[in-house]
Amino acid sequence: MTQDRATIMPLGDSALLVRFSDTLDDEANRRAVSFAHALENDAIEHVLDVVPSLVSVLVRYDPRKANPTRLAGELSLRLRANPVVGDNHLHRIDVHFGGEDGPDLEDVASKLDLSTQAFVEHHNAASLRVLTTGFAPGFVYCGFHPEHMVVPRRASVRPLVTAGSILFAAGQTAIAATDIPTGWHVIGRTSFRNFDPARMPPTSLRVGDLVEFVSAG
Repeated sequence: MTQDRATIMPLGDSALLVRFSDTLDDEANRRAVSFAHALENDAIEHVLDVVPSLVSVLVRYDPRKANPTRLAGELSLRLRANPVVGDNHLHRIDVHFGGEDGPDLEDVASKLDLSTQAFVEHHNAASLRVLTTGFAPGFVYCGFHPEHMVVPRRASVRPLVTAGSILFAAGQTAIAATDIPTGWHVIGRTSFRNFDPARMPPTSLRVGDLVEFVSAG
């Protein structure tokens, strides 16, 4: 089922996927985030979970109680009335760029024909939007950087980067909240942690929030 450039499709026997695009772009991400927020604020009966991703929203439902065809129809109606909402809270995150904290900073700056200082200035010039969370607990994708600040991921994967690592690739900056392997460039480190299993909710950043990165020295 398609509605306003969104496609609603079954995913297994207990979920529907609302996809806004086949490729990542700002408009599709904003629509996915907005739609997820709308479903969270006005819940549909028998829906168990709403999970936004980069360009889609996963809607999990109770298969014993919900009719998937009827649910798809309700989602279609919600799509017609779904405006793109504004951004949410602004979070300021201090980052130590370069050195041992950011071993890939010089290489990334060189790829962009920038000095490391100029790269940091460009990187921090504008706040970024939380596009989605996932991959690992508390992991945050922030975007988008302008075209002149886009580099591909590393050719090889680092087997481990520590929590708080600031990662850069594909026009985005990511924040690692746990120790993980990654193919992203490590450009800095922050003391901010976006995952605490003892906290409810366990993450501080929400999709749609704005993140302002600030050089801590």
